[in-house]
Amino acid sequence: MQNKRVAKRGISIGQISDRTGLAPSAIRYYEDEGLVSPFRNAGGQRQYERADIRRLSFVMIAQTMGFSIAQIGEVLDRLPEGRTPTPADWARISKTFRADLDARIAQMEALRDKLDGCIGCGCLSLSHCKLYNPNDRIKKRGSGPRYLLGDTPDELTED
Repeated sequence: MQNKRVAKRGISIGQISDRTGLAPSAIRYYEDEGLVSPFRNAGGQRQYERADIRRLSFVMIAQTMGFSIAQIGEVLDRLPEGRTPTPADWARISKTFRADLDARIAQMEALRDKLDGCIGCGCLSLSHCKLYNPNDRIKKRGSGPRYLLGDTPDELTED
């Protein structure tokens, strides 16, 4: 049985490339990852729904914010197939990213606010930082910039 969407007029990979700014190879990659699902016309050529322009634009934006293809795919799976998503659809899926973005913003604000101090606090094994890391206490929590990774001075006890 022939795909019902074949009767619809889709847009070609070249047209979707022009509209999104993505190279056709990138579009095919996103197809391989299941982020878009083109159909084939009677001549066997890939045809995309107009809604795929928004889907691919969302993929590009979400990737620039640091979300993985897997995370993006999970969110896109919640969008309707075969129709352009409504503002309500987009609002619903945007809530999925809100908590993650809020956490990232908080982490960036902490970095900004502490950047002029000792951002190492453990990563450089500073044993004489009386303000942020007296007696190198934070080193007991592990390597790296411990305070920026979420450790707090009040979690530590003196020897």
